[in-house]
Amino acid sequence: MPRLPAASRRTFLATAGTVAAAPYFAWQPRTLAAETRSPTDRIALGLIGAGGISHENLQAARKWIDVVAIADVDAGRRDEVNHRFAAGKAAVFADYRQVIERQDVDVIHVATPDHWHTKPVVEAMLAGKDVYCEKPLTLTIDEGKLIRSIQKKTGRIVQVGTQQRSTFPLFVKAMALVAEGRLGRINRVEARIGGSPTSPAIPAVPPPAGLDWDRWLGPAPATEYRLLDDPAWRDKDGRPKTNGHYEFRWWYEYSGGKLTDWGAHHVDIAAWALAVNGQTAGPLAIEGTAKHPVAFKDGMPVEQDRYNTATEFRFTVDFPGGTQMVIRSDEANGVLIEGDKGRIFVSRGKLTGKPVEDLADHPLPEDALAKVYASNLPLLENERSAHWANFLLCTINRRPPISDVHSHMKMLNICHLAGIAARLGRGLKWDDAAERIVGDEQADAMLARPYRQGYAIEMG
Repeated sequence: MPRLPAASRRTFLATAGTVAAAPYFAWQPRTLAAETRSPTDRIALGLIGAGGISHENLQAARKWIDVVAIADVDAGRRDEVNHRFAAGKAAVFADYRQVIERQDVDVIHVATPDHWHTKPVVEAMLAGKDVYCEKPLTLTIDEGKLIRSIQKKTGRIVQVGTQQRSTFPLFVKAMALVAEGRLGRINRVEARIGGSPTSPAIPAVPPPAGLDWDRWLGPAPATEYRLLDDPAWRDKDGRPKTNGHYEFRWWYEYSGGKLTDWGAHHVDIAAWALAVNGQTAGPLAIEGTAKHPVAFKDGMPVEQDRYNTATEFRFTVDFPGGTQMVIRSDEANGVLIEGDKGRIFVSRGKLTGKPVEDLADHPLPEDALAKVYASNLPLLENERSAHWANFLLCTINRRPPISDVHSHMKMLNICHLAGIAARLGRGLKWDDAAERIVGDEQADAMLARPYRQGYAIEMG
């Protein structure tokens, strides 16, 4: 339990959790706590991973939190966060365990690359900390089993950063349409998530000063640091090609490409729609095709000097009762939801379809959206603020957050299965109760990955 004083807990709850009966469209931007609160009333946060996504999250949460400790393997990154969000007063470390061990830290924010999520999340829970972890929660299916087991054992609050669940109004409105039966029984959903970029050969170079490359790799296999700082190959944000920092997303050694990056967003919405529609059973099988920029052997790339995640793909996931989910790299980014009464398309920018048009004459009940977004929090300045408000409130009232580890992994298992099917080039059958791949020993072995010596999870 965070060390927030009783008076502060009452203040937070009074300002954050009293809008259950308010019409969703009447929700207005507001803060959950007065700006004049005493510094001792604020929630002390320890940050693990000080890259760009941590800046966005800390900005969203800064009205309620104080950053008191920062860990990152890149000295420049941890110093930048310290200066921007803690006025240089936070304790800084290369080893994240020193953040978890601190008694003055109430909650932990894990914003590392994907392959570094599970170890600190598990160890933080075992140390009695609540955790906000960026998506996707894990690199493998078996890591998800471990996290869920430890969460049940410890009772810690863990929020995953799939912020589309938190008052992106169009997604919540889409879920309300499903919940109110406006689409009927859902029989097909599509998650349109785009493909991964490619790169030329990226040369091995010495790691930059201030970056502990061995510690950045952590549980992943040892390999050389690679960097191509060629203007002709920079992405739209001006980033060079590398196997570190942001570009880790395009290497299966550290991530799952778009299948887990945007998949963690839109497959989540598609799975949420099925759950809201009462279809909670897990998948039976997955079939499809994928195109990669390199050759593969036994599910792993044979070339080590360039991006290797799938650039194009289309997978069909079969569920009991004939429902299907399609995960595809083509078509406009968003989620298509089809039922026997109608269909809608939803993205961060639009919500379309006849059931939406019908709202002009048959509006949703006033509480429809609030019932779907069960945490009953108001629309804040942006979606990340709402997601953080939900997390921090749940650390106080000890209720499951809107994106808990159990619902998240139910969805993310589908993304991971797609990744395994993509890398092996064949369909898979899935036993959802046992969480095992059926009749394919090679694929089933890919539910886990070995951790490099010296980086095993410390179970206490």
